[in-house]
Order: sequence, then structure tokens, then C-alpha cells
Amino acid sequence: MQIGKLHTMTDLHIPIIVKRSKKDGPVVLFSAGLHGDEINGTEIVRELIVQKINKPKCGTIICIPVINIFGFVNQTREFPDGRDLNRVFPGSKTGSLASQFAYHIVKEIIPHIDYAIDFHAGGARRFNAPQIRIVPNNKELKILSDVFGAPFTLYSNNIAGSFRNSCDKMNVQLLLFEGGKSVDINDKVTKEGVEGAKRFLQHLKMLKPKHQISSANKTIYIEKSDWIRANHSGMFHGLKQIGCYVVKGELLATISDPFGKVSHKLKAPHAGYLINVNDAPVVYKGDAVFHISTNLEA
Repeated sequence: MQIGKLHTMTDLHIPIIVKRSKKDGPVVLFSAGLHGDEINGTEIVRELIVQKINKPKCGTIICIPVINIFGFVNQTREFPDGRDLNRVFPGSKTGSLASQFAYHIVKEIIPHIDYAIDFHAGGARRFNAPQIRIVPNNKELKILSDVFGAPFTLYSNNIAGSFRNSCDKMNVQLLLFEGGKSVDINDKVTKEGVEGAKRFLQHLKMLKPKHQISSANKTIYIEKSDWIRANHSGMFHGLKQIGCYVVKGELLATISDPFGKVSHKLKAPHAGYLINVNDAPVVYKGDAVFHISTNLEA
């Protein structure tokens, strides 16, 4: 898909890979790279292509490994015009460069798809446990999330201007996958994404028999969550692994000065699962360092 040119006259050209079976069936989109620095999502979609998982038994599979190709080249979150592409949907034919691209995605791709998985990663040195995000009170998405089988599923409302919001308004059933961190590839996260996608396709009767399926996690549903913020500035020493369950008062990290004089303890304010961990070596007071569940689905 070619939308326009940059100021250097370089084409804004986004590769789209389409595989169609001779047998009719659903149309599924696997997309990544809305944020150009979230490379782990791109790796998941790449693996789906390399392993030929994107060749369906029936129906059609569309893969867009990198939507924001120039952000990917520069390893930046934003589109070339400085905007967050995932905040300008449904876009405008005469708007900013990002807005024009969002417009063409909405007009030329979304109307053709029935289901989608959009792959993302954490930003700002924060590592997300592999997780699916869905809107509350959508029974079909709940079933698809169970089928995908990520370690965690978070209920979260659609954000205005997001790709997910536009898909929802156009009756596309979309799972948003989060896993890993920006400018990084994590093999475990990649495997979770690929295996979940295979189970997703198997559920839709689109996966060819040659592809083996691993057992799904019994996903933990999280209704609400909070950020734990650094209580001091300094060198950050995280002590807990991503995805673990902690109890109130448990030591999560220490924050020290670089001169060996002071060390501050950071403890869990309540019990919950750690679904995001900051791995930055230096933090400032108030920085988000852990994302912890506060309410699990009964």
C-alpha cells in the first residue's frame, strides 16, 4: 500500500501479504508495528509467515508485519510526521500523513476482515507480560481470548482514535496482544504470540493440519489494575519476575543512590499479579515501575 511520499521523495510504501484458500471462510488480519519501535510484534507476524501458518485451510489471512515502516526504520514509536498512528483513527483523507494512512487502512482493509489480532509491546523500558486486552461485556471476544490462551487477559475500554476502536465500530472482532518491551525481541513472548495465533486459527477452522498446537494457558482475567510508582529517584534494582503473584508488603525493588550511601525499599501496596515491570536502570520519583492487578474476575 502506497499512501504518499516523504519530503525526501521516498515512497511511503507498506508491504501487505495476503494468502487466500480456494475454500471460502473468514478473513483474518495479523498486524504489528503500529508503533515503529514495538519490534516483538513484528517478529511474531514474521514467524507466522516463515512457518507458513498464514496459509489458511479456508478463508483468507492478511499479514501486515510493519504498519509504521518508517518508525520501524528509525526505531521510534511515532509516524514520520511525529504523530502516534494509534491515536488518529479513523483518519482523514486530507489530514496529517498519519491521519491519511489511518484513513486508507479504515477504507481499504478493515471492511474486508472479520477477525484481527494486533500485536504490541510495552514502551519506555517497561516489559509487558504476554497478555490479551479486550473490552468488557463482549462474549465473542471472551471466547477468542480463552482460545488464544495468553497468561493474562485484561479488560480495558477502547481508546478514542485507536485502531482497535475503529475495528470495534466496524464489527471486527479484534484481540490486542501485548508482550515484551520496545526495541527488543523476546523468544518467550514470540512463542506465546505464535502459539496463540495458531489456536485462534484452529478455532476458526483455518489452520492446516500439519501445524501442531500446544496446550493453552488458563488465562487469568484481570478486571482492574494500578501502577506502582517509584518512591525515590535513583538506581533501580527490580527483585520480582514478570507475571508473578505478590502479597501486600512484599519487597519488589530497591532504589539506591550511585554512591552507596542510601537504599530505599519499594513494597507491594496490595496483593496481585505483576503484569508489567520497568527494567530501566535509573528511575525518577513518580516513574511507573510495576503494573499490578487489583481485581480478578471471579
